[in-house]
Amino acid sequence: MKRLEGQVAIITGGARGIGLGICEVFCKHGATVVSWDLLDDGHETAAELAAKGHNISFRKTDITNRDDVKIAAQAAFDQHGRIDILINNAGIIRDRSFMKMEDDEWDSVLNVNLTGTYNATKAVLPFMRNANYGRIVSASSINGTLGAFGQTNYAATKAGIMGFTKALAKEVGKYGITANAVAPGFIRTAMTDSMPEEVIKAGISQIPVRRIGTVEDMGYAYLFLASKEAGFVSGHTLHANGGSF
Repeated sequence: MKRLEGQVAIITGGARGIGLGICEVFCKHGATVVSWDLLDDGHETAAELAAKGHNISFRKTDITNRDDVKIAAQAAFDQHGRIDILINNAGIIRDRSFMKMEDDEWDSVLNVNLTGTYNATKAVLPFMRNANYGRIVSASSINGTLGAFGQTNYAATKAGIMGFTKALAKEVGKYGITANAVAPGFIRTAMTDSMPEEVIKAGISQIPVRRIGTVEDMGYAYLFLASKEAGFVSGHTLHANGGSF
């Protein structure tokens, strides 16, 4: 069963990593996907999925630029006539211990991870409200709950996403819209592939299911919260971390 048949989903940060995994799973389940990213890789990855028969397009979009996001949202609606799902996945890290952290490292992470989520949600929400239906799912992290050395900026944004989600859910529920978050744990991406093997093994040893997560794992976590079946789940953060806490 294709759980997103006939639905239109905007996925930010869809060019690679977890975002690309979400695009792939959503495409397999029948969604029309609009991928937003600043990375030009998005053109290639969208073309590869389209070549497999999936309905996906890419638009280079800066989620920190409110005008750019508004234009991109309107373009998606004008092309497809609806926006059912928003996945706020885009995010960056600029890790450094707090005493050594530069102001721009703090500001850039907050601007992308937190303000970018605000910008995309603000731009898309009116279309969902008019349709009296929507699914908004935003990217938190296990480190938004646990914290991590060198990540005061990142952890602050991911904890902020959890609070943002809880508050938003209380406001948009009356319009048939749910707001949830996914908090991934240790996930295999290009970034983790660059880590020393002993670091990866040490990380896996702390995961009860004894394996690293995949982008496909994350895609299916988002799929559940984006589906019609999750209509009574709102304000929730789904911790997808293999039982790490």
